[in-house]
Amino acid sequence: MVERTGLHTALPATVRNLVIVLGDQLDEQSSALQGFDATQDVVWMAEVAEESTHVWSAKQRVAVFLSAMRHFAETLRARGTPLIYTRMDAPGNVGTLPAELGKAITQLQPAALVLTAPGDWRVLQGLRAVAKQHALALDLRDDTHFFSTVREFAAHADGRKQLRLEYWYRALRQQHGILMEGKAPVGGQWNFEADNREAFGIAGPQNVPAPTRFAPDTVTQEVLALVNTRFASHPGSLDSFGWPVTRPQALLALQAFIKQRLPLFGQYEDAMWAGEAWLYHSHLSCALNLKLLNPREVVQAAEAAYRTGHAPLAAVEGFIRQILGWREFVRGIYWTQMPDYLERNALDAQAALPPWYWTGQTDMACLKDAITQTLEHGYAHHIQRLMVTGLYALLLGVKPQAVHAWYLSVYVDAVEWVELPNTLGMGQFGDGGLMASKPYVASGKYIQRMSNHCKGCQYDPAQSTGPTACPFTTLYWDFLMRHENLLKKNPRMAMQLKNLARLDATTRDRITAHATEHRDAQL
Repeated sequence: MVERTGLHTALPATVRNLVIVLGDQLDEQSSALQGFDATQDVVWMAEVAEESTHVWSAKQRVAVFLSAMRHFAETLRARGTPLIYTRMDAPGNVGTLPAELGKAITQLQPAALVLTAPGDWRVLQGLRAVAKQHALALDLRDDTHFFSTVREFAAHADGRKQLRLEYWYRALRQQHGILMEGKAPVGGQWNFEADNREAFGIAGPQNVPAPTRFAPDTVTQEVLALVNTRFASHPGSLDSFGWPVTRPQALLALQAFIKQRLPLFGQYEDAMWAGEAWLYHSHLSCALNLKLLNPREVVQAAEAAYRTGHAPLAAVEGFIRQILGWREFVRGIYWTQMPDYLERNALDAQAALPPWYWTGQTDMACLKDAITQTLEHGYAHHIQRLMVTGLYALLLGVKPQAVHAWYLSVYVDAVEWVELPNTLGMGQFGDGGLMASKPYVASGKYIQRMSNHCKGCQYDPAQSTGPTACPFTTLYWDFLMRHENLLKKNPRMAMQLKNLARLDATTRDRITAHATEHRDAQL
């Protein structure tokens, strides 16, 4: 082993494998590190500006990645792992992963590159191009932070006319023996959604546990200062930063969720309440997507809570469905459909995203609350994303790629493999039904039923026209009218179209005019 000038770590004289570790691969047991030999291999990590600027990343998102990366680098150094780590503010940092990797290859002359499959198609193509440019073999390994491989999903999808979560979810539960009694699901049914998804009622949430947050240590404080300086014009605030950025912190967050929130998770998983950001959700998706937690240990902990009587089956099944079901399903969709998936726009939506999505400055109470919370914490739960910010964009007719860029920018758990299908497919119906069986559209009455937002809002969800008409309700009917011919082909939209048929021509014209007026005012 020799010390190489300027690299600040002891490196082998001859490098066999340069092992690339990306910002969402922070696991000591990752596939890229399997077979690592400290006498001839080197880990390479780099902070680069492009990963925060190819979309206008919010400060919370930038900070969580950089802080977690720096802490992981400290872990590697502590165990004596040869490491090249380039900070964003390092002299000569050229700001892109391919360029920084190329510099390291030129300096070290490794025999090969090793990489766990990235979570972003763009990143994978860039790194492959570098390997080709330098005539190096790229050992691309499966990401073991999933219950399934992309190949297994592709085999499941082969020959099916429709891809649906439910069938993939059941297959994985059977394969891995999760919430099973022999060959049958625990409780005699696969799905307990009918027992979940209640509203809080007039009294609102009661005695909600405080969120598990972590005071920034010295490493994180340095990152926060860097982000506030380097990315001062980016949206959001770092005042409330408290995300887990190390594996011990992530494990504490998991333990706290299982103990304090899981028992009521299912009952209130779709409920919203003004000013209540955290409620009964796990807040673990960021740690999962950074690979600080393994989904197997998260699912195991949830199932154990049911088996010991700590949490009811409906809550546990609902939570496990999000991880074993949706998380695996959207990843399969992403990697089997890219790169064309990114350009899909089945509804031909072309409107720009309203500028107040970056500020929260709107007079619609539910949107103001969800967006303000998002910019403050880098977080909103799945119903706020699907049925508030996402629903409004869908009804307004925003181009799905613009909605995708916003979601990828503002949420701390946003990595493209999970964010893009959830946004473009589930939220915006941009893939025409590949991801979801119907457009998830509703009037303002849904938000009224699941929250208290409407109580303090100037708009009335029962009204579709007039000065107090709820924009969600106006745009809902306008959406159904604009896409009526397409939606007639979807049997799951039959009831909504039946209600639409009750509107006379005069009412339709008034709604169209009011929707146009509202749309023009926002854009």
